Amino acid sequence: MQIEVNGTRLWFDVDGPALVPDGRTMRERPTIVLVHGGPGGYDHSYFKPHFEPLTRIAQLVYLDLRDHGRSARHDPAAWGFELCADDLRAFCDAIGLDHPIVFGHSMGGFVAMLLGIRHPGYAGGLILSATNARFDLDRLVEGVRRNAGDDVAELARRDYGGEPTSVADWSRIFAAFGPRVPSADELARRERNPAVGPHGMDLMRALDIVADLPRIRSPVLVIAGELDGVTPVAASQEIAAGLAPGVGRLEVVEGAGHFTWLDAPDRFFGLIAEWVTALRSETSA
Repeated sequence: MQIEVNGTRLWFDVDGPALVPDGRTMRERPTIVLVHGGPGGYDHSYFKPHFEPLTRIAQLVYLDLRDHGRSARHDPAAWGFELCADDLRAFCDAIGLDHPIVFGHSMGGFVAMLLGIRHPGYAGGLILSATNARFDLDRLVEGVRRNAGDDVAELARRDYGGEPTSVADWSRIFAAFGPRVPSADELARRERNPAVGPHGMDLMRALDIVADLPRIRSPVLVIAGELDGVTPVAASQEIAAGLAPGVGRLEVVEGAGHFTWLDAPDRFFGLIAEWVTALRSETSA
């Protein structure tokens, strides 16, 4: 499905009902909007079918950000995380979501945090998975070094520092994201937009929104993979520490990497289901 919002056309898909029969009434369930990583190289597709277990407790909305996946293309130089955050607010308004829970993975976490910063209290909750609020090349390189050794760490320094690397070199870096990464078939399903990649990476290297984190008023669940090479646990700890007191909760998933649900699905989805259910109970009380 596609919808026109905020000067662009966004593609989305829905899995699971928003209303379910409950005795003599129809009970409303929470909606979780899933925001993918990137920039330029990913869309919603790598979440499927892995996130289907969450349909037991919530409706899922898969969204392709502008200039990604099946959403509309624009001038790559005009693309930005803040713009995507504003798109996300406009999208949720347009399809009638009231206080949606927003799940942001990797770059999607930047967008989710900026939604919370730019539109305080709008989201019913934010789930930040394998992300950071401040780009730290040294921290990233050391995470890769821990997982894959000195040679791959130096490749990561070059790649994330803005120097060109070969496909073979990138494959070695990607393998250091954690114990498991998306399969060749899963990666082949992506609708990629390489044009937005270089500009997006420049924006990522300049990212530092730590000082703005106290503006987030929505409850936040921060999930880190213990073995994540590119967004190490320290990055998630920094987010949790930067939030206002009582807003955030940090969970570290042992034995898991950047794509945490591939390594520890029961733990990962169990954490989210427990948190969303508790959050729903608190807001309904």
